[in-house]
Formats: sequence, structure tokens, C-alpha cells
Amino acid sequence: MQSTREWKEGLHVAVIMDGNGRWATRRGLPRTAGHEAGIQAIRRVVEAAPDLGVSALTLFAFSSDNWRRPPVEVDALMSLLRQYLRAEVARLSESGTRLTVIGRRDRLPAGLADEVAAAERASAPGQRLDLKIAVDYSARDAIANAATGWLREDSPSRDAFGRLLTWQGCGAGRDVDLLIRTGGEKRLSDFLLWELAYAELCFVDTMWPDFGATNLRAAIADFRRRERRFGGLPSMGVLPAAPDADCHALGVATINRPRSMP
Repeated sequence: MQSTREWKEGLHVAVIMDGNGRWATRRGLPRTAGHEAGIQAIRRVVEAAPDLGVSALTLFAFSSDNWRRPPVEVDALMSLLRQYLRAEVARLSESGTRLTVIGRRDRLPAGLADEVAAAERASAPGQRLDLKIAVDYSARDAIANAATGWLREDSPSRDAFGRLLTWQGCGAGRDVDLLIRTGGEKRLSDFLLWELAYAELCFVDTMWPDFGATNLRAAIADFRRRERRFGGLPSMGVLPAAPDADCHALGVATINRPRSMP
């Protein structure tokens, strides 16, 4: 059961794109091949999202902790980001998709931050889908940095704190409605911790390179069967358990709670 705000604004879906390396390893391929296949999954999901009622999509591409990975893999990931920007910016602009990259830019390879800024400018008029890609991103760092500015506010508030996160280029701009994590793991991994406060969580066994429009549709269908109360009481008493057959058939594990509890 959706809130009025969700119907008006469309959904904000966030995705932790996990499983690229394992997908490749199981096929006897280098991990970088999994990341390359993951780019195709990004394209599929971005194209499908607006028709499924999604107006904002935030993808976790590279965490601040991922710098600990082998240099060869890090270099490959940065190269793929560069290739994605060059190959997709025209497609994104034509489809009405506005691209923004959130996270730190001072540690990106030479010239990459400039290419990110150019892609953002080129796609800025887009109004059909707000696409954010998190690169060198840490929610804990974003919150800590925003807290410094928040203390200087004349009237500190939750809204002011959220604006500071966005202003610093490290926030998603609005609360997340649905978080999807592919690859079977069940953790948040320092992603959008502020914006996920009341998000519904959906963990999918499917590896990211195999994820597509059908999987996204199933996760959103499961989301729409849930009643979101944001700490309030059920609007119509105790609800019966909603069937999750569609999602479970596609490898979706949801975090369920008793329907009568806040």
C-alpha cells in the first residue's frame, strides 16, 4: 500500500549492485569481465525504471572502502566508469534521464572528475528519471561531514541536515522508498544510511549482471503490497500476509515484519 507522496513523486529505488566478481568467477572469467557485464545490467534497469513508476534511481557503483581492492581491479572499474559516461550520456539525455554522480571526486583518476561534470551538464535538462551513481561514496563520511555544517545552522533540523548532505554532493536528495541488493548478501555496506531510514529492503540472490527489468518489476510489485506506516498505526487494522510468490520465484528475499506492528 503506497503513500500519497509515492504516487505523486514516483518511487526512489536504490540498488547495491553486488555479485559482479562472483558472476565472473563462476564462469571461469576474470572479475573485470563481471564488471563489464554489470554495465549492461545498468542499462537495462535505467531503461525499465520509469515505466515501473520509478522517478529516482540511485546505484552504488564504488564505495570508499573499495580502494582496498587490487589496483588492477580498481583501475578497471574507473576505466569502465569513464567508458560508461562517454557511451551513455547521449542516450541518457535523449531519454530524459538526468545523471548525477555522488561521492568524493578528489581521488578519481586524472580527468575523470571533469568527464563526470561534463556528463552531468549534458543530461541536466532530463526530467523523466533522476539517476544518481555513487562513486567513492561512504554514508558515514557524508553524515560526519554534514554534521559539521549542521552545527552552524541557525535552526538545525532533519530537513536542514538532509539538504546539507545533498549540497555536499554526497546525498541522494530524498528518502529512499525501496532498497534492492543483488548477489545474496544482506547488509547495507555504508550506503545511504540517512536516506534509508524508512526504506523497504529487498535482497535478491540474482547476481547483478543477470539482473534486469523482470527482476526490478518483481521487487517493485512486492514493495507495492507492503503497507508503509512510518511509525504510525495501520490504517485498516491487521493486514493479512501478502503473497510474495512473484518475488520469491525470482530469488528475492524480503525483510518482513508483522503487519500489525509499527
